[in-house]
Amino acid sequence: MTARSATSPGDLGGPRSQAGPGGTSAFVVLAAISAAFLGLPVAFLVARAVLGGSIGAALGSTAVLDALVLSLATTAVSLVVTIFLGTPLAFLLARRRFRGSSLLEAIVDLPIVLPPSVAGLALLLVFGRSGLLGAPLAALGLTIPFTTLAVVMAQVFVAAPFFIRSARAGFAAVDRDLEDAARVDGAGEGAVLRFVTIPLAAPALAAGLVMAWARALGEFGATIMFAGSLGGRTQTLPLVVYGEFQAGDLDGSIAAAAILVMAAVGVLFAVRGLRWGRALDLRAGG
Repeated sequence: MTARSATSPGDLGGPRSQAGPGGTSAFVVLAAISAAFLGLPVAFLVARAVLGGSIGAALGSTAVLDALVLSLATTAVSLVVTIFLGTPLAFLLARRRFRGSSLLEAIVDLPIVLPPSVAGLALLLVFGRSGLLGAPLAALGLTIPFTTLAVVMAQVFVAAPFFIRSARAGFAAVDRDLEDAARVDGAGEGAVLRFVTIPLAAPALAAGLVMAWARALGEFGATIMFAGSLGGRTQTLPLVVYGEFQAGDLDGSIAAAAILVMAAVGVLFAVRGLRWGRALDLRAGG
């Protein structure tokens, strides 16, 4: 005699394993709380600056405009440097395993977990006038601390790891068979990288650039330690926010912070628009 199984489809993880209405409602509530916690402070800050009229006064302030221009210019340069130096490193970490690769990955990730002030102090100890490389650089007539170059270096130091991590994941996810197929068709390594590997890894590269740019734009601790806060030379917008707050001008600090938020949001939407446009082009081409 055979025993009849009493196991039902629901017991095996069928439809009955799906979350019920109560579980779904709980997730929605938690998601709403999380979204409100992340969005409400920033939204209220921008609303207060706009409705209070302080943002109009800030946009007419030479110090704020100079800081905004400096922030946008230095972050643009730091992104170019990050792409130029970070892309080969990300590709190497994604495609090669060698002695010391784990240590190299730890070195790349270290600036992410370091306090920004520690990063600025470390840069000062290496590139400062009395630092490790200070004397050789001075002999060449190059002084880095408390210059605009120091701002760019601080931004690259703290922001590049975000791009490298994302680019490494993107390169690692590219199907090697597609690259091999291109080689079989006669493509050289440069052509494979340009027309196959980079386009396939482009979403990860774009995401890494956005994260790196956002980190560079909001950089404060390493900048003030290594570059100082000199108006028109090293005073970026985050430093203006802090300076106005320290001076007791809360409205000025709020207005500068709101401009920083709107600049960041504008670039994020522009990048997303480019990605959507690329996706539509791919669909149309398909």
